[in-house]
Amino acid sequence: MSLAPDAVLYVLDLFGTAVFAISGALAAGRRRMDWFGVLVIAAVTAVGGGTVRDLLLDRHPVFWIQDLRYLGVIAGAGGLTFLYTSFFRPPRQALEVADAFGLAVFSVVGAKVAMGVGVPPIVVVMMAATTATVGGMIRDVLCDGTPLILRREIYATAALGGGTLYVLLQGTAVPDPGVAALTIAAVFTLRVAALTWSVHLPSFRVEDA
Repeated sequence: MSLAPDAVLYVLDLFGTAVFAISGALAAGRRRMDWFGVLVIAAVTAVGGGTVRDLLLDRHPVFWIQDLRYLGVIAGAGGLTFLYTSFFRPPRQALEVADAFGLAVFSVVGAKVAMGVGVPPIVVVMMAATTATVGGMIRDVLCDGTPLILRREIYATAALGGGTLYVLLQGTAVPDPGVAALTIAAVFTLRVAALTWSVHLPSFRVEDA
């Protein structure tokens, strides 16, 4: 029995939640936090972006309060990460690829939610980027680091591009599942390509007199 397109996107959203929770747990581990700190950072990384999105769009209750599966996924991913890294070193490259996929999925989820509320296209794009990047930004701030979206990384740019593509494809004959698949593929490919070939945005530098 095949899953409905919305069900497939929901499963991918849970996977993205797990991946972001893992990245948060690893960031907490690098700061030598205890298990409670690991779970807190894992949670804010995984649902921070979606929470800010729902608050800005005045959607109540917030998605993870309405569906407690998200908290279960976060607790499981954070706990397993805590146990795994107690014995093994995490595979950095594999996690970066998984994180890129999570970024792509969250971009589509954010755009789809915003479009369902009926906001203007520019807001849809902004909500796509918010969903995909704000959780990581909160993670970096709490872990005393420079947020990834403020560096030269093609990260928030990829999410903005994904939201824009999603909006543009809605005006075509491509069915909604195809729009979601194409957008996920585009964001994922862009992010992985940037990681593979170390492609960065140009930096802005001001020299003092």
